Amino acid sequence: MKITFLVPSAYGMRGDVRATLNLAGQLADHHEVEVVSVKRTRQSPFFPVDPRVTMRWLVDATPGARRSLLPGEQVRAEVAVWRMLRRLRADVLITVRPALSVQAARYAPKGVIRIAREWSRPSVPGPVRRYYPRLDAVVTHTERCRDEWAAVLGRDAPLHVIPDPLPPAPWPRSRMDNRIVSSGGRLVPGKAYDRLVRAFAIVADKRPDWRLRLYGTGPEERRLRALVCDLGLHNHVYFMGTTPDLPGEFAKASIVAVPSKQEVLGMAVLEALSCGVPVVGFDGPRGPAGFLRPGEDSLLVPEGENEIEGYAAAILTLIDDERRRMSLAAGALRSAAAHAAPVVAGRWRELMGALTA
Repeated sequence: MKITFLVPSAYGMRGDVRATLNLAGQLADHHEVEVVSVKRTRQSPFFPVDPRVTMRWLVDATPGARRSLLPGEQVRAEVAVWRMLRRLRADVLITVRPALSVQAARYAPKGVIRIAREWSRPSVPGPVRRYYPRLDAVVTHTERCRDEWAAVLGRDAPLHVIPDPLPPAPWPRSRMDNRIVSSGGRLVPGKAYDRLVRAFAIVADKRPDWRLRLYGTGPEERRLRALVCDLGLHNHVYFMGTTPDLPGEFAKASIVAVPSKQEVLGMAVLEALSCGVPVVGFDGPRGPAGFLRPGEDSLLVPEGENEIEGYAAAILTLIDDERRRMSLAAGALRSAAAHAAPVVAGRWRELMGALTA
């Protein structure tokens, strides 16, 4: 069976890119797999790609490219996608993001099984309602996400829930003996790293031998650095930059903090669990709760009044209670097992087999 993934860009540092490449690599055990990137934004992908997976791109958007994506060049990208779909020779097409799934529904050959892989509710539901009924399946990564899509497409839509896969095992394992709290992801407003920095000011005051490491870059970095300076945390909070091996860095920590207001993708959460590191997050309506088992692999703090103090208290609880920290670490490994690449790929093979039958 030949499986084609169509993604906006397979070259960036995003959770959906990481999840897609993990899945493609595992499916390559039994199938011919290719990943088609609409745009190439750098010379090589940020995350590692299994050598058995064929990579190709449609539009070169790397810096300095002769035909980089300028205003109006989006039309060229859409034409490139249309041509690629019309010429597609594959058994299964898996599209990432609603814009590409709509295109697949409209233009992919009828003999191809068409599956949309979704992580969040569409911002423009009109085209989705019109064209998604032509697809063979819509696969979400959590039950909550499936409910959101059911509200758009109806309860009778072919909706399925398959979690995201982790990188292939063996996973790095934390020894839980470093006095480090880590956090990773894009430094954007929705990740709310300012809440974490303010909470860690309380932690550092009570436990000055602990350190916070922030992995990632983004538009919030300058503001966060200024906040660290204002709070006098320059010896306690470190900006570590980007890394393609976030699990390897999380394995150096004893706690992983997830302060997000919205944790749509959850790959950083899953990678923390795979290292056997407990997670501390906020219990918001779109926070990390969908990926966790609070009390077994994590601690969640209510949002709202006194949330900074509550978050600091949760971190201090795990710092001071080694027995509880180790218990949650063991639970984290049990939670991660459901996201092992062979387990997740097996569920995808079952779905594709049923659809082709």
